[in-house]
Amino acid sequence: MSVESIEYNGVKYAEIIWADTRVEKTTFFSPPESSFQFGLLAHEAGFVEPPHYHKPISRQIHDLQQMFVVQREVVAVQLYSDEGDLLREIILHPGDAIVLIHGVHAIRVIEDMQCISVKQGPFLGTENDKILVEVKK
Repeated sequence: MSVESIEYNGVKYAEIIWADTRVEKTTFFSPPESSFQFGLLAHEAGFVEPPHYHKPISRQIHDLQQMFVVQREVVAVQLYSDEGDLLREIILHPGDAIVLIHGVHAIRVIEDMQCISVKQGPFLGTENDKILVEVKK
């Protein structure tokens, strides 16, 4: 299955790295200018990366992207257009990862699940972080 990009009207809503995706070398799927970098690290046995840290650089971020990596069981992620129409439901299994780039999203737990969730901080509390949206049925 590899990597899948979900777009609607020229806007990228999400990218999925399916669990069976394999790369020969480190590959990032998000464009360099994206505020959230999404990819796979891959090196041959014996590779050693020297000790390092990342330069502290001030960045202005005008979007908030979120990534899920499914660790166990099954979860569905629904993606909605800006008008509230369901664009797609993606069923994720262990090892699958999705980055939510744009638009309204929801999750539906199919089997008791556990996901790693990563997004930009700082976290300002649920009341400041989420805007609930009425969508079309």
